[in-house]
This record gives sequence, structure tokens and C-alpha cells, in this order.
Amino acid sequence: QVQLVESGGGLVQPGGSLRLSCAAPGSIFSICTMGWYRQAPGKQRELVADITHGGRTNYADSVKGRFTISRDNAKNTVYLQMDSLKPEDTAVYSCNAAHPYVSSLRYWGQGTQVTVSS
Repeated sequence: QVQLVESGGGLVQPGGSLRLSCAAPGSIFSICTMGWYRQAPGKQRELVADITHGGRTNYADSVKGRFTISRDNAKNTVYLQMDSLKPEDTAVYSCNAAHPYVSSLRYWGQGTQVTVSS
């Protein structure tokens, strides 16, 4: 069973920053597009950002200019740096690994809570 291990969530004030990390097995990380999704209460899960193995990034419009996704291929880890956080960023954030050629091969982390509140 593939396991993605997330860390870095928590409580932060509006305008603050957090960095999420997600470690994956090397066999998965080496080929998959890595992404972060979030789901707020009563809302559908949405893509926040993803990054291909080659480093091409994609962001939701709501986080462009505030969030940065990156990956360290030597550590098999993907990061989501979140700056200028807003209360509407509050959600459970989940890491995802998606095979670039087999759409049915997707792996998920357990999720980490991010709460933005004063």
C-alpha cells in the first residue's frame, strides 16, 4: 500500500504563513505529478497546485501569487509554501500523487488541517 506522509498543518493568523510537506516512496515520486488538494467544510475538494516531475507547476486562481509548490526529487518530498493566508484558505489539505499516463493510478495522503483564524 502506497503511503504519502504529510506534515505542517496547523493554526495560523490571517496574513501568516505555513509550509506543508509530503513524502512519498521513491518509486512513486520519481514518475508522478505531485499535487495538493483541499476540502473545506460543505465544499467539494479542489486542486490547489500541482507539479510535474519535470517541475512544471499549475495553480488554482485563488492561490496564485500566494502559494508556491516545489519538489525535492532527492528527498522524494513535495512542499506547499503558503503565504498571505486568508480565512477562506481554511481546509483539510491532502497530498496526491498522480501517474502521468495511467489516470486510475492516484495515491492520497491522510490530510492535514489548516486553519486560518484570528
